[in-house]
Amino acid sequence: MEEDSLKRPCGALVIGGSAGSLQVLFQLLPILKPALTFPVILVLHRRNSADSTLSEVLSSKNQNPVKEVEDKDPVLPGNVYLAPADYHLLIERDFTFSLDYSEKVNFSRPSIDVTFESVAEVYGRLAVALLLSGANEDGTKGFLSVKSSGGRTIVQDPETAQMPFMPHHAITHSSVDYILNITQMADLINRL
Repeated sequence: MEEDSLKRPCGALVIGGSAGSLQVLFQLLPILKPALTFPVILVLHRRNSADSTLSEVLSSKNQNPVKEVEDKDPVLPGNVYLAPADYHLLIERDFTFSLDYSEKVNFSRPSIDVTFESVAEVYGRLAVALLLSGANEDGTKGFLSVKSSGGRTIVQDPETAQMPFMPHHAITHSSVDYILNITQMADLINRL
């Protein structure tokens, strides 16, 4: 890991995932240190009919508070935020969340690309994007935005992903700073 990159603070960590990513989060969240100095924003492809029990399940596996985002919620450090089903999740310049019901991107709403791009625009070089297991291209375009703003990008090692297409696509079509397994991801996040 590049030490210089780790010395730069993290303004926000956005984790995007699709098929196979929940199992990763169930392993990753419990090993994150409590009272993180930045927000963690989860953008997961979910069924439209998904109920709100996902935030409760994630909360039970995490030392940091977990909240499903509501429109205009402030983005605060030390919290884990979950994008609600069927809405794109954006961050406004005043560091509040905005929910958007516009058309699907990469067949998904919420779209990982949309949130990665929004975080890149607001947080610039302090943005950190992490892409997990999944079966489509969502996340790659957003990675390009994060990199062009000076932020950092991390992907799950495709060898460890239940659905390796999404991380593999990001590796081959964008600039990735780190390719990590779950233990390495937790170590890096805890050092940000």
